[in-house]
Amino acid sequence: MKIVNWGIIGPGTIADNFATGLAQTDTGRLSAIASRDADRRRAFGDKFGVAAGKRYASYEALVADPEVDAIYVSTPHPFHAEHALLAIRAGKAVLVEKPAGLNEAEVTLLVEAARQENVFFMEAYMYRCHPQIARLAELIRDGVIGKVHHIHATFGFDARKWPTSRVYKYELAGGGIIDVGGYALTGAGLVAGLAAGGTYQTPSKIKATGILGATGVDEVSYASAIYASGITAELACATSRQMDNQMRIDGSDGSILLTNPWMPGRNVGPSDTTIRITKGDKTSEEVIRHPWQLFGFEADLASRAIAAGLKEPPFPAVSHADSIATAAALDAWRAEAGYKTFAEVPGVIRKLPRSLPKGLPAIPRIKVEGVDLPMTSFVMGCDNRNTPAEGAVIWDAWMEAGGNSFDTAFVYGGGVHEGVLGQWLKSRGVQKETVVVVKGGVPPYCTPDAIEAQLNISLDRLGLDHAPIYIMHRDNPDVPVDEFVDLFTRLNKAGKVGIWGGSNWTIERLGAAQDAARAAGKLAPQILNNNLSLAVMEKPIWFGCLTSNTPETLKFMADRQVVHLSWSSQARGYFLPAELRDRLPADIGPENCFGSDRNAERRRRAEELAAMKGLTPHAIAAAWVLTQAFPSFALIGPRSPGELASTLAALNAKLSPEECAWLNLECDSVSSK
Repeated sequence: MKIVNWGIIGPGTIADNFATGLAQTDTGRLSAIASRDADRRRAFGDKFGVAAGKRYASYEALVADPEVDAIYVSTPHPFHAEHALLAIRAGKAVLVEKPAGLNEAEVTLLVEAARQENVFFMEAYMYRCHPQIARLAELIRDGVIGKVHHIHATFGFDARKWPTSRVYKYELAGGGIIDVGGYALTGAGLVAGLAAGGTYQTPSKIKATGILGATGVDEVSYASAIYASGITAELACATSRQMDNQMRIDGSDGSILLTNPWMPGRNVGPSDTTIRITKGDKTSEEVIRHPWQLFGFEADLASRAIAAGLKEPPFPAVSHADSIATAAALDAWRAEAGYKTFAEVPGVIRKLPRSLPKGLPAIPRIKVEGVDLPMTSFVMGCDNRNTPAEGAVIWDAWMEAGGNSFDTAFVYGGGVHEGVLGQWLKSRGVQKETVVVVKGGVPPYCTPDAIEAQLNISLDRLGLDHAPIYIMHRDNPDVPVDEFVDLFTRLNKAGKVGIWGGSNWTIERLGAAQDAARAAGKLAPQILNNNLSLAVMEKPIWFGCLTSNTPETLKFMADRQVVHLSWSSQARGYFLPAELRDRLPADIGPENCFGSDRNAERRRRAEELAAMKGLTPHAIAAAWVLTQAFPSFALIGPRSPGELASTLAALNAKLSPEECAWLNLECDSVSSK
């Protein structure tokens, strides 16, 4: 078996534990370290026998070392994601200390990046690698205590005698929930998952309280959780209060107590610990004995997985899906306790470089009359980011990819989403470098007066002095088109609106508005924002929704060269593989709105063309939207950089007009096939 050569970024206290454990194994060895502190490099290198030429002053130099197979990241919390990404993009296997990222969006980014680069990735919850956890899994699966009802899991320590400790530093994302709450959460989630016949679950609901200290981080927090199976849990963590630091599982026939679930033999071996099983008035004990120190199990498991070519760790270590789910639950726990990390404060600039893989296609930009900046053909939808921290991950990646266009609306998130986007625009200072599509006017507030009031509120939320593009979210046929023409002509002259148009408008109303405006020398609507996808919307997604994929609408758009901005441009995943489509809830899934024999044939043709071009049908469908006889833009709503990267692949699909017609069933063959 190959011996894995490890490099360490951040040789501190936890790294000392890891290096000590690694030395006890025969599957891996410490090969190199990197620290910006010369004294730390020297002391750590001397202690663990690292060659002088392998003690790097820069992290970049360490990950560039061809003799290093894997990187262990143990820098302070705010740097975990950045340094893990550095190693992943260098093609190294990565074991990163928990929390892998400061929120769910960051952890998702790391998992996606590892999959893109085809490298091993693991979040370092070392206790999950100890033999007692494998034994616990056997006991739960064998039903030793019957049906699991309740879980008690705590991890708290008192660090007040070290008031300058990192656990109290707000700028280092201190606090008990982030530092040790994840142990209690993942321990309970493991048991809940095993009891349900799987391997892991996160709470369906979590309620919590917490005490925030003088520095702003949580010092004590208690949480109550419930799982989909009906199992309940009490979780607790602290950095200023000693707790019992145990995990007890109560079942219908008894209980299991792990007396030392998190830290058996942390610094030195042996890592002996006890599992206590109580059934009725009888209690038995199983002593799990092993000469290794705790971190040795983690180092050995990771080394074996890497040597075997695995890309994520085997059970009972924390899987990729577990890491993402845990991060989401920790976000919810912190929100309940009232603790926002510094990364979640409006205006904070926290960028994660290397969030996208190399070699992505450039996004074309199209000049639209009346809009100062050329717009990217894809437009980033901003209706799903609730905090500046999670918004920053995807929007920074979007700008990194060359994107400059954003779409938002007065009603999204009850106004929260406009505010979050506005905070991000201001923090990055990119208001003048971006094109923001602003929408308003949802019935019953779809009148000229209401739209103007909403526009002013939207601009205030976004921190903008004008909307380059304003789109009425719906039409109001009870209002003559002349009144809307007059409104936007006046707003344009006042410098508040560049161009305007309508979403879910009929071509009859749009044409009438254009004709009336041009006859009167006023500002005509230039943009239509209906659904346009290769799959025709057979059933409206929402009441009043319209498709533009009809012969009449496509001809109207081509004849008048109306700009089209499509929502649900990829038909809600209709062109994804069946196994992915089937995961979507039936009521909002693609078949509910797009299912038909003709659309099935469109999908079959997209699959055929995708196979010929070495792309996915999903990419072919997106390319069809962009390849029209009029200026056509597509709204996209990726929730992560990985989803963005897969969407941008559509730009590699160069479709001819003949291929577009064939895909849309306008002809039976295409000569370029």
